[in-house]
This record gives sequence, structure tokens and C-alpha cells, in this order.
Amino acid sequence: MEFTNVTASALANIYFDGKVISHAITTASGEKKTLGVILPGSYHFGTEAAERMDIVGGRCTVILDDSEETLNVESGSHFDVPANSGFTIKVEDEACHYVCSFLS
Repeated sequence: MEFTNVTASALANIYFDGKVISHAITTASGEKKTLGVILPGSYHFGTEAAERMDIVGGRCTVILDDSEETLNVESGSHFDVPANSGFTIKVEDEACHYVCSFLS
């Protein structure tokens, strides 16, 4: 996945003692996204806006808040998270690379 004509933030968002790192971009059309990497571990994130998480490298398992279903998400797949919710993401073995798009 590639993006052209974007504005990128040079400062990273760093979570969980450096095990999750992302950079924010804004596309030419005004879309806000984050691009990042998640190192092996289990992490919970809360959401304000609805999100689409595209997994572009590696794999993970995800449990959305208010669900008991475990989603297996491979590179080339995605999952959606409702607004004002959250999810637990677990990465094993290798880093998981993602693009998070904030949905209207």
C-alpha cells in the first residue's frame, strides 16, 4: 500500500513502552491515517472515531470490545472497529504492520 502527495508527521506516536509505533499522515483529499508497526504482544486500544485497520504485513488476532469472537487477520486483510469502542490485538512471532484509516 502506497500513498502519494501526503503530509506526514515526523514525530511518532509511541505506545506500550515502544512496542507499538505509528506515524500520522493526511492525504491530499484530507483523509487522516496512521501507519505503524506492532511488535509481538497483546495490546488494548480504545477508539473515538470508527476505524478500518488494514494489515499490510504479518498477521494478528483481534477481539473487538463487546465480542467474544477472535478474528484472525492476515496481511492483505482488514477489520473495522466501531466509534467509541475498542479492540484487543495480539501479535505473535513477527511484527505486524498496519494502516489505520479513520472513518466518517
